Amino acid sequence: MATPRKPIKLTLPSHESTIGKFLTHSGTFRDGDLLVNKYGLRIVSQGEGGEAPPIEPLDSQLSLDDLDVIKVIGKGSSGHVQLVRHKFTGQFFALKVIQLNNIEESIRRQIAKELKISLSTQCQYIVVFYQCFYFNGAISIVLEYMDGGSLSDFLKTVKTIPEDYLAAICKQILKGLMYLHHERHIIHRDLKPSNILINHRGEVKISDFGVSAIISSSSGQRDTFIGTKNYMAPERINGKKHGYMSDIWSLGLVILECATGIFPFPPCDSFYELLAAIVDQQPPSAPADQFSPEFCSFISACIQKDAKDRSSAQALLNHPYLSMYDDLHIDLASYFTTAGSPLATFK
Repeated sequence: MATPRKPIKLTLPSHESTIGKFLTHSGTFRDGDLLVNKYGLRIVSQGEGGEAPPIEPLDSQLSLDDLDVIKVIGKGSSGHVQLVRHKFTGQFFALKVIQLNNIEESIRRQIAKELKISLSTQCQYIVVFYQCFYFNGAISIVLEYMDGGSLSDFLKTVKTIPEDYLAAICKQILKGLMYLHHERHIIHRDLKPSNILINHRGEVKISDFGVSAIISSSSGQRDTFIGTKNYMAPERINGKKHGYMSDIWSLGLVILECATGIFPFPPCDSFYELLAAIVDQQPPSAPADQFSPEFCSFISACIQKDAKDRSSAQALLNHPYLSMYDDLHIDLASYFTTAGSPLATFK
């Protein structure tokens, strides 16, 4: 396999976070101080209010014209994800294309929030955001390409992930969550196997901030109701205020699902059945006859019905389960490339 090329470096301007009137005119997507057009993204200063100023081509190595589409690697209700290659460097990217013509303004505002979060997010455990464009009624977001796909894809092939490899995976997810929670004051809100990506270097990264938001209050609480219902914490699915610990519940479900190969809650025919199962029933736990006491304890530290009883990302990184396999020197790069499907680039 060819040695990965050095990522294209982009310098993006610092900014204040301000949400204002949503506009799309003259080929420009605008929400408050955020403007995007076919040349890329720009944050305007407070003094540049009123009509959207023109955006000139950015001094960067990326433009839509320089990206060749290889194939579609994901589809959703409002858009799709393409594997693209830079014509001059040969570097692969994932291009998330979101059609804005037929979606609600509230969803557009979520997209604007995602872009603002991504602009200032720099962490090796978070999928890299390179640039975005607005052209022909669509937002195109250039992201780091993770050639191993998602944990959801990986699970379809391997069925279950052994405890030792799962500990190494979980460490990286927790480091990403610790960055989001403690440094950026962000609740992800949609942590699930399909939003955790892997690559041939053994890296595990959190993706998709389409339903994330910057938490402005010091308490880190929000009362919005967005995200994937199956992985929602009891306080969220019940419509109550929630904080960073709602992500910890989701993490516990993800890790337990990876270990057992089965989603921890039984199939539900309706949202109300799911709500009753999550809110009223005892929380799921790891079977003690199948897993180590340390693993069972870790899952229990995440999946507690009362958010106050869950451990923080920082505390979980010091849990005995995550250190018990350190002497084995787990090689996730080898595991991902030999146990999973062929790398997505070459399928």
